Amino acid sequence: MRVTRETLIRLAKETAQTRAFDNKDIVAAYLFGSLLTDDPFIGGVTDIDIVIVTSSKPTQSREIVKLTGDFHLDITYHARAEYNPARDLRINPWLGPEVYNPMLLFEREKFFDFVQAAVRAGFEFHAPALTLQRCRSLISHGRGIWTDLLEVGEDVTPKNVAHYLKAIYHAACAVSELNGNPLAERRLLLDFPNLAERAERPQMAAALLGLLGGHSLESGIPADWLPAWQTAFLAAAATGKADPRIHAARLNYYLKAFQAMQGSDNALAPLWPLLNTWTLAATVLPSEQIKEWQAAVAQLGLSGAAFGEKVEGLDQFLDEVEILLDEIASANGLETSTSI
Repeated sequence: MRVTRETLIRLAKETAQTRAFDNKDIVAAYLFGSLLTDDPFIGGVTDIDIVIVTSSKPTQSREIVKLTGDFHLDITYHARAEYNPARDLRINPWLGPEVYNPMLLFEREKFFDFVQAAVRAGFEFHAPALTLQRCRSLISHGRGIWTDLLEVGEDVTPKNVAHYLKAIYHAACAVSELNGNPLAERRLLLDFPNLAERAERPQMAAALLGLLGGHSLESGIPADWLPAWQTAFLAAAATGKADPRIHAARLNYYLKAFQAMQGSDNALAPLWPLLNTWTLAATVLPSEQIKEWQAAVAQLGLSGAAFGEKVEGLDQFLDEVEILLDEIASANGLETSTSI
């Protein structure tokens, strides 16, 4: 069956309307993510990102619904209270960009119009002051994780690596949100070089790849990594304890993207989503099922004594982002991190 962007948007609308008809607690629903771009597909696959807002606290935070082997719904649930006060969303690095320009699928009352109007008020959302607040929130989270990582010795666990990767993601998003939205998981290494260029820090692209150990992969992603990743991914999904991203319905969403990116000019582009999801899977698997993951992170320099060196590199990367934000603040007459 031929699946187009328009087909998936229609499914999103139908899903939102059906859910709202069956559940009167639903206040609004909107579409965000890749389907709002001109070309949402990687390897012919994408997902449908929907947010459902409920008047009371939702019973779940995220739901993955399989449609076909290649497509699924990725539904996030938020309580209405999370959007109050609405003006504060302008400095929220996640909800702010999400609410600024999604596609409204359903609205029971004028909730969404009010929230979006508050976010867009005064055309200040993309101005330096609010943009820097969102970026500084992200870099602060990354710095907090780095501080925790200083306590890690040479016995590096999957949870340690997962926290390290989370810090990298926050730092990278602090750069990306200077000129856009948070980085999409599958596209992080595809989109970051251009965003670093726009931020006048092109060298950050190579630094980011270095933090992931990418410079050790001169011949690209090793051939045996994808089968090992797939085995771990499905095993972790079967436990029911993994991060919501580790779901059997999302296997092809990742796998076909990895395969397509390996055949592109940027053969290391799969490294971020591959390593991140493999690590999330490893956090819920027994030691005998993560030997291939352990070998992979060792090759990338993310285990043993080498992990400490990567944490030092993370410190330097965070410093560079903080310097960048201070330079932008100074150029616009705003407070820097060193202001008294």
